[in-house]
Amino acid sequence: MATLIKTTEDGRKLEVNGLAICLDGKLEAFELMEVSLHPMRRKILEIMPEATHLAGRVALSREEARKVEDAFAETEQQILASPAAINERFRLAVRRHACSEGIE
Repeated sequence: MATLIKTTEDGRKLEVNGLAICLDGKLEAFELMEVSLHPMRRKILEIMPEATHLAGRVALSREEARKVEDAFAETEQQILASPAAINERFRLAVRRHACSEGIE
């Protein structure tokens, strides 16, 4: 299920779909980047002074970034609760324990 984050000025929808951020149905990013860490931060802030994060090419305000993070957290909770994910975490834990014991 997709979570609408915002509609851009040109009418495209920015949505979180699972653990991906999609713009108009196409993959845009897998994570957010803080504007303060971006090499073009001055130019970004000139265009959108309220921007705090970037999702690929799209600037987001603090509230929009929080919506993305909340959608990611909800998806991660659903994934972690699935039986397949529980089995995989158990398998990896057993493997790590075996490796620490010198068994490969």
